[in-house]
Amino acid sequence: MPHLSISSGIFEIAPEIATYMHRPDAAPIVLGYEWMAGATTVATLRVAEAFSRVHDIRISALVDEQDTGGPTVATDFEHLNRMLPAAMTRREGVYVWREGEEAKARFRAVDGRDIEAGGFSSIEVVGLAAATDAPNVQFDMAIGLSSTRRQGGPMSTEIIIELAGEDQKGKALHTRHGLIHPAGTAPLTGLSVALLLERLLGLDGQPPTAPGLYFPYQLLNAATYLQRLEQEGGELRELAVE
Repeated sequence: MPHLSISSGIFEIAPEIATYMHRPDAAPIVLGYEWMAGATTVATLRVAEAFSRVHDIRISALVDEQDTGGPTVATDFEHLNRMLPAAMTRREGVYVWREGEEAKARFRAVDGRDIEAGGFSSIEVVGLAAATDAPNVQFDMAIGLSSTRRQGGPMSTEIIIELAGEDQKGKALHTRHGLIHPAGTAPLTGLSVALLLERLLGLDGQPPTAPGLYFPYQLLNAATYLQRLEQEGGELRELAVE
């Protein structure tokens, strides 16, 4: 029976790792507790295809203050913040913990506003570092007014993906993209979970996923994911770099 975990913290991977180490052929195990269960990494690695080398990855998530979710979400966030107040970050090839003043950050939202944020320990940091060999990876998060609601529309959730490195010809390349879902965090997470379950069980027309230990981006097809996102009114939008 496939196992998919989407609400654990980066510090709680031991049970899945131990199970896999003792019974690697038992079932596929997916460490799905990335931000939105794989949406961020799938989009980031899609953008990274334009690079021959990635030096810096910065992920910044903006959650609308009205996008509170249910009591389970609140309990999960309280648990994560209490157990792990520092933010795992990769700097110059070394994993460090940002805390206090070092954990404070700022990023530009989709609409160009400067947003005050804080470091967040999401497993994307290690996954993206391993997938791209980028020496610098960090994840920041803020709760506030989403760009769509500020413009008079409904709340949305947005993830800013900023990459720097070299293009396929070795020239400097710096990109910014925004992954946006017009209905908030729950539908975006639900999209990821639905596509993961389809892949795990072979409901997408391909054989079921073989036993192993996986990140979501190792199972999700980027083209299919972005197409389904677009069908739900979301998009991966290219943003201006300043």
